[in-house]
Amino acid sequence: MLLVMVYSRAARTALRNACRSHEDVVVRRFGRAAVLEGTAYGAFLALRLRAAHGGDVQIERTSPFNEFEAVDAAVREAATAYAARDSPATPYAKFAAGTRHPDPETLRERPL
Repeated sequence: MLLVMVYSRAARTALRNACRSHEDVVVRRFGRAAVLEGTAYGAFLALRLRAAHGGDVQIERTSPFNEFEAVDAAVREAATAYAARDSPATPYAKFAAGTRHPDPETLRERPL
């Protein structure tokens, strides 16, 4: 997939028009950004925008995030437990203290 981000009003208008005209290529739209299918036609649309708007258009190649391949079970379980915590104001560090959930520093240092 291709992530297209725009940084000017004219480029945003062009992105919006391209997304409306070519809905079959658009995976998701986010205002100033869009995810296009990773096909030659998706690349054509992205490159057409960059050709017209230069540095106001950034294109990144992306891949779907598979949490079951990229993240171990302890991190997934911690995220689920933290989302279901009793008090929504409890910060994660306090929530994880004294539990089997990884502490925030460990999570910050662990690469995916």
